[in-house]
Amino acid sequence: MEHRDLSAILPDGSGYRFWETEPVWERELFVSPDGSDSGDGSEEAPFRTIGRAAAEAGPGTRVRIRAGLYRECVRPLRGGTDPAHLVSYEAYGDGDVVVRASEEVTRFVPSEGWSLRGADPEGVRIWEYDLDPDMFRGYNPFCAVNILHDRLFIEYDKTDMTTYLNRRGCVFCDGKPLTQVPLYYLMGQKDNTYWVEANGQKVHFRLAGDADPGEHRIEVTVREQCFAPDKPFLNYIRVRGLVFEHAATGAPVPQRGAVSAYRGHHWIIEDCEVNWSNGVAIDVGNECWHHTHREDEIIGRSVIRNCRIRDAGVCGIAGMFAEEMLIEDNVIEGTGWQKMELSWEAGAIKLHNSVNALIRRNVFRNTLRADHLWLDCGNENNRITGNLFLNGIEQREAIFIECTRDGVNLIDNNIIWNVEGRFDPSKVPQEPGSSGWYKLRETEAVNGYAVYGEGTDRLVIAHNLIGLCRHSGYYAKPVGFRMHGMERGGTSREAKVFNNIFYACGEAAIDFPTRDNRADGNLYVRMQGGYLRVMYPEPEACLNLPAWQEFFGFDPNGQNAWFDICLDEERRTVAFRTSGDTPFGLAAQLRRLRLIRDPLAVRPVPAFDSVRCDLSGEERDAENVMPGPFAAWENTGDGSLCWHLSSPGNASHA
Repeated sequence: MEHRDLSAILPDGSGYRFWETEPVWERELFVSPDGSDSGDGSEEAPFRTIGRAAAEAGPGTRVRIRAGLYRECVRPLRGGTDPAHLVSYEAYGDGDVVVRASEEVTRFVPSEGWSLRGADPEGVRIWEYDLDPDMFRGYNPFCAVNILHDRLFIEYDKTDMTTYLNRRGCVFCDGKPLTQVPLYYLMGQKDNTYWVEANGQKVHFRLAGDADPGEHRIEVTVREQCFAPDKPFLNYIRVRGLVFEHAATGAPVPQRGAVSAYRGHHWIIEDCEVNWSNGVAIDVGNECWHHTHREDEIIGRSVIRNCRIRDAGVCGIAGMFAEEMLIEDNVIEGTGWQKMELSWEAGAIKLHNSVNALIRRNVFRNTLRADHLWLDCGNENNRITGNLFLNGIEQREAIFIECTRDGVNLIDNNIIWNVEGRFDPSKVPQEPGSSGWYKLRETEAVNGYAVYGEGTDRLVIAHNLIGLCRHSGYYAKPVGFRMHGMERGGTSREAKVFNNIFYACGEAAIDFPTRDNRADGNLYVRMQGGYLRVMYPEPEACLNLPAWQEFFGFDPNGQNAWFDICLDEERRTVAFRTSGDTPFGLAAQLRRLRLIRDPLAVRPVPAFDSVRCDLSGEERDAENVMPGPFAAWENTGDGSLCWHLSSPGNASHA
């Protein structure tokens, strides 16, 4: 009997439509740092640049690239015709192939004639470099500011515009970026910084420890992208095993990545690394909403697999109107250092109008002031499964499903851990004594949600482990007036929250803003106060599990517990252990809560039909299952339960 991939079943019950097949190679071209562009591209006479091979490659061509550093932007001239006749650009296998959008520079002189405003000039060593105009081929990122071309949605009164108005050009010392400052004198206050003169022709920089740049490798970005066609709609292109670095991309929109499909469909980007992209790392959609669109036009249907995306300034993977995307086994970390969350395009992954996507087994880590995953408007039949969402730094929510009114989207078998919240602590109201007891209306003074649904109907959240969220595990609100043409507002109804584990969330496990939502089979661990909230009709109710069950009929199979859950990122383990402490409460109150103190005493709950596998993709029992993403709970022998997280992400990367 053929094994069915249970993690690839979409919410409507259909399987994800895989399209890859074994390619047929009719021609091979070779590239080597020791080659010559006057050669014929054979293995004996390889080209020197990847771009030279790209000018020759057509359907059924495999470009094999020897290890080395290539300072160029690769511009494919042709795409393939079908899955069997791709154009492939891939590492030969003899070491790292690095495509870098920067150039190494020398000839530095001490910076003079600029005020440091009180800093001791004797203790500060600032250097300057005149940017060579010959390095910039039609694009000088030191002349262009980060701010996106489409500025309609920026709320200027709510955000610090400094990084938006910084220049796109970056300076690197030994492969690590310096921090841009908006005014010269600020370099006197902090080392490892740089500043760009008004006309974008000269940079001044101060290295860490006031080091001499002559003793280090200094690089400046000179190209917007690393791999991108000049013309849109090239399809069936594969990029495999390459490293892309230092792209001077701007903030989206438009979405223009270091690696760009430029509106082409059926791309495969796999086993690649994208490091230190100023704005966007990879784009795979329609780029922006201002292009014309034909009814028969295909957007998306691409694969991003087994890649590592590090330190994208604004967005790791961007896809406007991209349908049927397969994004699996990637590690995306350090996204968002530009702090442009209020540009509304910031996220480790940001897709618009996503349909029939499968996003599975990825690791999201240390995302700063941006969502790990944001599906923006009109999303249908997407499955988000088997992912690790870890450490959202100053993050409002880990997963944001926005204004999605039709169809079902499924979030299952994920671990969402440590969502700090993005808010101004000074605006959190202080409620001394009993003054806050009757102020039940939720505000946005404090946030930090695992899953946030804004004007989104029919969202399914099942079998996840959700822990250490500053505010709520699930939070939603209706949106009445976000309507265009024949559309309608979103009700935030028909949500299903089933068989999850909620652990030590700061304010609540679940907030239901409207009626017609359902919850069952959830396990609430180390949750205190009114952690189950019903916001309709007024006045709102903040409940514990017995009251949630009695007054609203939610969670008839829900359970309360008090033990420890520990996630160890280095060892990639999750452990459940009996706790040494006891919750606050009178003895009679604690008896009514029926707290489970031993993790092995947690009871199975009725299975949820839409989720038939666990985090590792293994099939669950047909009738009764354990809450959370693990199919079976086993004692390790020392009184605790422990799972090794080997499935999400690529083991060789993580």
